[in-house]
Amino acid sequence: MQKTLIICYYWPPAGGPGVQRWLKFVTYLSEFGIEPVVYCPKNPTYPILDKTLLSSVPEGITVLKGPINEPARWSGKLFGKQTRDLSRGIISTDKKNWIERLLLWIRGHFFIPDARIGWVKPSVSFLRQYLSDNTDIKTIITTGPPHSLHLIGAELQQSMSVKWMADFRDPWTQIHYHKDLNLSNWAKKKHEALERKILTAADHIVVTSPLTQLNFQTITDVPLTLITNGYDPVDFPECQPESSFFNMVHTGTLLEDRNPKGLWKALSTLIRDKTFKSMARLHLVGVVAPSIRASIKEYGLEDNVVLHGYVSHQNSLQWVVDAQLLLLIEMDKVTTKDILPGKIFEYLGASAKILALGPQDGVIKDIIDDTASGIYLGHQSYEEIKEFIANEFAQHQLGEKSFRSLPKAYQRKVLTQKMAELIKTL
Repeated sequence: MQKTLIICYYWPPAGGPGVQRWLKFVTYLSEFGIEPVVYCPKNPTYPILDKTLLSSVPEGITVLKGPINEPARWSGKLFGKQTRDLSRGIISTDKKNWIERLLLWIRGHFFIPDARIGWVKPSVSFLRQYLSDNTDIKTIITTGPPHSLHLIGAELQQSMSVKWMADFRDPWTQIHYHKDLNLSNWAKKKHEALERKILTAADHIVVTSPLTQLNFQTITDVPLTLITNGYDPVDFPECQPESSFFNMVHTGTLLEDRNPKGLWKALSTLIRDKTFKSMARLHLVGVVAPSIRASIKEYGLEDNVVLHGYVSHQNSLQWVVDAQLLLLIEMDKVTTKDILPGKIFEYLGASAKILALGPQDGVIKDIIDDTASGIYLGHQSYEEIKEFIANEFAQHQLGEKSFRSLPKAYQRKVLTQKMAELIKTL
């Protein structure tokens, strides 16, 4: 069986979407002739913890760990709440206070490409020795963000007899939050130079979005492969007996930039109907930015919106399978057109219709259309949003639920087979 070293930052007990992709690849790679060896931080500062995921790590997998010294530790002691919010992606868009501006400026200028840059040198030193002692490992994979991990791959490729694949779960310089770092021209050029270095040095590049693939193809001639995220049927709990409520569900963090005012306006109109007001509930399962909570109050939706806060991945999936309507909300920005959030694939693993909101021509629309799983609309499409929700509610009142076939192409095991075949070609 061919051994492959996988270098990742997010690994159980990390929570959130970043951990799922390679946890699932590692789970199934051995079925397709690849033995994974995982290298991750020993003492990371994860913004979200989900200890239930520890039981999902396959038995017998070699997991190597190296100590990491992260700036979040000292910044957390000095600026507790702001550090925690920034690490979870909660950034004020209108009036950032001086602490947020300072932390973002430091992040963008002193930690390039990101705050885990200090883990590169000690990791390279440790892994050089490990690869020297384990000469049967001929391929390594780095996955980012954090994109500093790709620098580990570049160093090992140059100094060791290994092939290197760089896996991009998100874009690098084109990611939507890059502008929030207030980069100087010097810092911006350094980010772009590092990105170009990685994209031209890797033996193969994997991306999760077709638009990211097209963007990278303008920078490099290195072969690129699209392997999206997915869903795993074995993770989904049994559907609970349906309640009389019409449950709309959104899982995951709702950032300030995702504030769906068209949705709030549609719901505020629909609740004028007493039946809808008494039966409809919108469950927000995950961290919700303060400005969004304020909008919910502004539109008079406090009685119909339930805030659950962060829950474990398994509990999140329970909400997904029990929903009558699933909501997916992406930022209304050109820079998010190429984002395919992991939750879209988990939504595809359930039977409820999906109402997705995002920028015009976002790649999410292609997935929704190809799988006939719901509808994709712009944030300002108030009338269409209202009509879609009203139609789904009418079906619920009639005791009907529109079931749809689940797309096998996005199952984790199918995607892992594709990844394994790619690793073997290296």
